[in-house]
Amino acid sequence: MKRKKILFISSWFPNQLEPTNGNFVQRHAEAVSLSCDVEILHAIGNFEQKELYVYDDRIINGIRTLIIYYKNSKNPAHNFLRRMRAYLKGFEKLNRPDLVHANVLHNNMLFAVYLKKKYKIPFVVTEHWTVLQKQNLSKTPGNIKRIARYIAKHAGYILPVSYNLKESLKELGITTPMKVISNVVDTDVFTVKPKMESSEHVKFLHVSSLIPRKRPKDIINAVHQLHEKGYHVRLEIGGDGDSESLMDLVKNLSAEEYINVFDAISYAEVAEKMQNSDYFILFSENETQGCVILESYACGKPVISTKVGGAAEFIIDGLGIGIEKDNTDQLYKTLEKICRKEYTFKSESEIRNFAVEGYSRKAISQQFVKVYDEVLSKNRIL
Repeated sequence: MKRKKILFISSWFPNQLEPTNGNFVQRHAEAVSLSCDVEILHAIGNFEQKELYVYDDRIINGIRTLIIYYKNSKNPAHNFLRRMRAYLKGFEKLNRPDLVHANVLHNNMLFAVYLKKKYKIPFVVTEHWTVLQKQNLSKTPGNIKRIARYIAKHAGYILPVSYNLKESLKELGITTPMKVISNVVDTDVFTVKPKMESSEHVKFLHVSSLIPRKRPKDIINAVHQLHEKGYHVRLEIGGDGDSESLMDLVKNLSAEEYINVFDAISYAEVAEKMQNSDYFILFSENETQGCVILESYACGKPVISTKVGGAAEFIIDGLGIGIEKDNTDQLYKTLEKICRKEYTFKSESEIRNFAVEGYSRKAISQQFVKVYDEVLSKNRIL
């Protein structure tokens, strides 16, 4: 069977200015490339560059990836027009796709609507955006919601990454067919590996952007309390955010011996830290999905997480423990029960199998291709 040509475009995508932004979109594209011929196009503004457009055209993990940097200005209207021109210039350099896989119902994806109207190229949209979650809609500007509805109306399918987000999009008034397709886990990188040595310490891990809504300081304080009560604990905590304030907190608590704060690390290094931990902690105020939960499962490690947004869907008996949002007392008591071995979890292999069977690159690729087939079939009939 002839391989389909799929063009990925996204409002967020890793680039020289934001190396990790939208990396989940990149992983989706890599999953789809198992079954289809994939190219990626992205445009982003840069205040520092002198040229109007700079082209970065390369092969990344086997996929042609064209990122166009346009000269940013302080005028949002000018920036939008430059971004659309960048997408158009990039599209002219790439192969004509059978279908466009857009990401995030932001005004950037009006380019997908343009391609459908001008070239009859159908598109689907994967949705990740927290501002479109039900609990955030009252604070989301009306213009963002109107544009999201307009783009969705022209899409063949909307593919939210969680059921929570799907219900939120219905609340927004979107009636386009929807199917939940999760973020993907690279189960070749996130694997079960035997620990190098046994330890009497319970080892916790947290990796994130370290923004306030991830509540990293509460995690540090909970582990510090455990240590003060005499429990043998260790915490690795870090990511691509404000690690300095966390280091200051650890220093003020005199906790350097058992709490290690680290800066941004590679995907493979995250996997290694998960493999060397006992449990992953996520204490977020909100999550559209929480891909780190699935990554931890792929390493065979249970998760302690707030049951918020899409994250709640993955806290399953035997795999993880759910706690209430903002409930620092419950966070501490849950970690204390873990130290006392009061919870029973499934084996590492059983936890990993949950991630592999539903969320590996192969599994996610198959789910996307079924949607592509349906949209392309409808488009041929029309």
